[in-house]
Amino acid sequence: MEYSYLKNLLAITRRARTGHDPGKIACKIAGIAASKAMTIPVALTIAGSDSSGGAGIQADLKTFAALGVYGASVITALTAQNTNGVAGIHQVPSDFVTAQMDAVFSDLDVKAVKIGMVAQPATIDAIAAGLARWSPRHTVLDPVMVATSGDRLLAAEAVEALRTKLIPRASLMTPNLPEAAALLDEPVASSPAAIESQGKRLLATGCPAVLIKGGHGQGAESIDYLFSGDGVMALTAPRIVTRNTHGTGCSLSSAIAAALAKGEDMVSAVRSAKTWISAAIAAADRLGVGQGHGPIHHFHKFY
Repeated sequence: MEYSYLKNLLAITRRARTGHDPGKIACKIAGIAASKAMTIPVALTIAGSDSSGGAGIQADLKTFAALGVYGASVITALTAQNTNGVAGIHQVPSDFVTAQMDAVFSDLDVKAVKIGMVAQPATIDAIAAGLARWSPRHTVLDPVMVATSGDRLLAAEAVEALRTKLIPRASLMTPNLPEAAALLDEPVASSPAAIESQGKRLLATGCPAVLIKGGHGQGAESIDYLFSGDGVMALTAPRIVTRNTHGTGCSLSSAIAAALAKGEDMVSAVRSAKTWISAAIAAADRLGVGQGHGPIHHFHKFY
């Protein structure tokens, strides 16, 4: 905070103590505060709620906050879950998903959108229509199909709607290895050549960029592959041995959305998100939350 700003506030406070008009003093303080106001970038997450706070909407909002972005949300489903698994899913009616999207976009200057759990075809239709109506500049689609615990989060009949209605509207999609295989109805890729083949075919579905995440792979390094019109880029990081990875996929895609909301280009956004998520996983064991797959440490930079 600038010295002159503090000096002005101190002078006004002294006047208040010596009997000056409190109304005029309040106006001066408000004017100084307004002169220091900032416009924070806004990102929107469209996803399911995780009652244990480690994934979904909660993870996305934590990620936005940790990275200096204001987070808004559209909830597609409520889940009863914890670090051991998902006990139940309650779908939000598609017309209410529409109402949430319209409420946010009509008021907030949304710079980027992250889409996570969509669960059912009617929800996908509502989201696709909302994106067409409001035309956000950046949309990061995380095709969430299965939770870390192994519980299925996307109905089988919704996969085709995801392929044909949401993927073409995204700026980037971020499947992990099993999700990339499911989208193509193929076995999980087990070699760099197979991953490259699947990535190029996913790129042909209409999304201008595809990030295949390597967290489910093997080896000393976790390698993510970014496919775009410029070619293929491998992003590597040491593989961290921990069971506390709940919400990793949600948080990575929302970190990319946060970077895009702040004005970074796609490559820079993916790089910075990869660095941040690696640090959040490395710090996960410090939290000690839950008895199963605990969450990553979203606020590792602060405590």
